[in-house]
Amino acid sequence: MGQKTHPTGFRIGIIQPWVSTWFAKVKDYGQFVAEDAKIRKFIKKKLYTAGISKILIARKAQNTTVTVVTAKPGIVVGRGRQGIDDLKKEVSKYIGKPIIINVVEVARIDADAQLVAEAIAQQLEKRVAFRRAMKQAMQRTMRAGAQGIKVMVSGRLGGAEIARSEWAKEGRIPLQTLRADVDYGFTEADTIMGKIGVKVWIFKGNLMPGEKADQNIKAKSGKEGSDKGARRPKRRAVETAE
Repeated sequence: MGQKTHPTGFRIGIIQPWVSTWFAKVKDYGQFVAEDAKIRKFIKKKLYTAGISKILIARKAQNTTVTVVTAKPGIVVGRGRQGIDDLKKEVSKYIGKPIIINVVEVARIDADAQLVAEAIAQQLEKRVAFRRAMKQAMQRTMRAGAQGIKVMVSGRLGGAEIARSEWAKEGRIPLQTLRADVDYGFTEADTIMGKIGVKVWIFKGNLMPGEKADQNIKAKSGKEGSDKGARRPKRRAVETAE
């Protein structure tokens, strides 16, 4: 067994950005780290069904901005922005500070390791066979354009008395290559037999020097392209002379 390292932490500062961006003095550093953990845990627990990929936190002089990257932004925002306003009040009350919350949509759900892991966990909670859940998830991810995927599940699989680990792989996963864009996700499935851990690695391709990892976030559309609710111009009848 080789020495394992976190695929994201291994590449931070090289191709992966930080999920928390702020600067603090020594006396405030521990408090900010604890606050970030509390914010992520609270939002993840409250919006578990929204398919949250990651939560980005940026601190400036006077305010804290939280960006929620989700597969279902409609659940987070709610009707008439009611959901996001309530979430903002609850989080501000929870940590005792005012915050700003932004919502960003995931571009490709099947190419996000965290969302794939949560989808497998939901299947396991519904008593779907673990090999079937793994195979279906890998097929969807490869169709989404990934170059490789590895899935590992650990626990009392199939109700066995002795816990074990099973894994499956398709394509290639270069874990030791720093310029390899490898996305990693982990979650746990709560079954009647106990917890089952699910880990997912997705390889999206090698990056050239100066390039950054694909964040899998939809670009915000400007006003020019947002004519979804606009009326179409009426067609004018053209008479043709015979």
